[in-house]
Amino acid sequence: MRPFLVLCLGNEVLTDDAFGPLVASRLENRELGDDVELLFAPVAGFRLIELLSSRQSVLIVDAIKTGNAAPGTLHSFPAGALTPSNSLINSHQINLPTALELGRQLGETMPSDIQVLACEAEDIETLSETPTEAVGAAIDPAITLIEGWLSDKRQARVAKDSRQGPISA
Repeated sequence: MRPFLVLCLGNEVLTDDAFGPLVASRLENRELGDDVELLFAPVAGFRLIELLSSRQSVLIVDAIKTGNAAPGTLHSFPAGALTPSNSLINSHQINLPTALELGRQLGETMPSDIQVLACEAEDIETLSETPTEAVGAAIDPAITLIEGWLSDKRQARVAKDSRQGPISA
């Protein structure tokens, strides 16, 4: 299993909820590295447990509707700090922190490093494969942030490995 997971959530046919799938589609054409797994998953709730189990570091990409920011605003926060995302709470009313805790109680190894990159949505109810203009304009900046997250994670891993030093026999 690769150490870094970029998990793009959402629904491809619900206007701005397609943010995650659209980001995943753009990332598929980039060289992310052998240490990265990119997944698009139109799932939520209990189904997240299986996707997150045994992962080291996870970046969840999704749409969010807080009503406190302009559409297209990118939010970045650790999992559990804020979970009003459409994909992270609506399936059977289980949110991400609950799914993580349930996974731990079921004996799964759940990642302790989960960051969420969410785009403020304007419309997550209208059937459309095209996001609103503001959310569509946030895709490229989100990709830049994702590449920065991966760079930071790799640097942290190198620093950790150098502190541990060589393994002696």
